[in-house]
Amino acid sequence: MGLKVLVIGSGAREHAIAHTLLKGSSVEQVFVAPGNPGMAQDGITIVQLAQHNQAALIDFAKENAIDFVFVGPEAPLIDGIVDTFEAAGIKAFGPNKVAAQIEGSKTFAKELMARHNIPTAQYRSFSSLEESKAYVAEHGAPIVIKADGLAAGKGVTVAMDEDTAYKALEEIFVDHRFGAAGSSVVIEDYLEGQEFSLMSFVRGKEFWPMPISQDHKRAHDGDKGPNTGGMGAYSPVPQIPQSVITEAIDTIVRPVTAAMVDEGTPFNGILYAGLIATKEGPKVIEFNARFGDPETEVVLPKLTSDLGEALKTILDGGTPTFTWDEHRTTLGVVLASNGYPIKPQTGFAVPRFDLSGDPDAHVYYAGVKNTEDGLVSDGGRVLLVETTGNDIADAQRKVYSIVDAAQTTGYFYRHDIGAKGLPGYQAD
Repeated sequence: MGLKVLVIGSGAREHAIAHTLLKGSSVEQVFVAPGNPGMAQDGITIVQLAQHNQAALIDFAKENAIDFVFVGPEAPLIDGIVDTFEAAGIKAFGPNKVAAQIEGSKTFAKELMARHNIPTAQYRSFSSLEESKAYVAEHGAPIVIKADGLAAGKGVTVAMDEDTAYKALEEIFVDHRFGAAGSSVVIEDYLEGQEFSLMSFVRGKEFWPMPISQDHKRAHDGDKGPNTGGMGAYSPVPQIPQSVITEAIDTIVRPVTAAMVDEGTPFNGILYAGLIATKEGPKVIEFNARFGDPETEVVLPKLTSDLGEALKTILDGGTPTFTWDEHRTTLGVVLASNGYPIKPQTGFAVPRFDLSGDPDAHVYYAGVKNTEDGLVSDGGRVLLVETTGNDIADAQRKVYSIVDAAQTTGYFYRHDIGAKGLPGYQAD
């Protein structure tokens, strides 16, 4: 009998995790709670249980002899769902409540990095509008404003002028746009360079890095428009040399995982390091306590080994095996509802994509729901179309031939995913 795995979450990230688990010979069945109806097309079993209903999830795991649980999103991790599963005798892959603070509080992460000399931007924390505005006036722009807590990837403003910084602070403190996440802010120095995401499977001081990726946060082509949760991603990132990746592992991933063990808050699970390649070397923009989205949808398709077997091995204390397709490029494009991220307009028919000419292509669903007429949009980011090519240009050609041919009324998407990795790229 193969493994039975329960994945917590409902987005395209969890769809990619579940799909990758099922591709491995070790896994017999994957349940996703609460999931979304688009996942069912891949043989994934949807469980109608909310991700915050810990008691019901524990009952389900016991009744269905679940071998281990994989927690996808940040909110249940920060709520302590892993602690709850472990207390019930159920193995769960993810950090406990204390360790998840590395994402749940930017101040926690910044103070940890300061204590252990991990390279990141200089910063100050503030809990009032007046103090933070005074600091911006004194410091000047460009400057970066971050809501301290969870803001679904949208709580960061890179302010190139002081007026933009003041507006961002007012959205946090006056408009309460991010709720409790905005009870305090972290204000950072602006760093220049290309960003990249380095995710690792972690067990205490041991870690197994994944191929790097780069996502696109702004809503529109040319990095214009508001910040989003991510409009697409690609992997690898050819403009980031291997020497920079090695330096990031040695100066960031290794010391931060060791620091958390040494301070009594060991991290287990997926550690996401959002990094920037500056002239002084790689520096940390942020840490997340889980897989990134949309990075997961382009990194996991590169995995050529068995994900379920590796995760179980990590949970059991053994040494896992990970092998990756290191020669080809994966690239994914998000279809988002018109109006996203401010006020998404939903209820539009989900496009049907012709994947018949591309055996590498896959659709990962997020904000969708079932109706009598089929799937319709039910969120900001609705799905991601991913494929694999020989290089970035080939992957772009393949994925956009699929997306451009579909009926996308009610949606928008970026047309330049991966452009920064092309030879001769120049920003506008």
